[in-house]
Amino acid sequence: MTCATFKTLHQRRQAEHLAQHGHALAERTEDSFRLSLYAVENFYAEVWRSAGEEAILFIHVFEQPSGLSDYLALVRLPDFK
Repeated sequence: MTCATFKTLHQRRQAEHLAQHGHALAERTEDSFRLSLYAVENFYAEVWRSAGEEAILFIHVFEQPSGLSDYLALVRLPDFK
């Protein structure tokens, strides 16, 4: 599925597609929101929820790796000593 096609889906269908085909990459918090990042085919999807809630507020979709910058600080590489 292309990014453009994914954007045309209802949010419920987007969430279903992420559950079936997405690869969870990271989670972070921003203010009172919990964000979950997924890689899907050739794009990324960021699922926004209120902290402590399961209901999805919205899904932000992007294709450019520059959208990953807020997640880079969360990456921990093993110490290879």
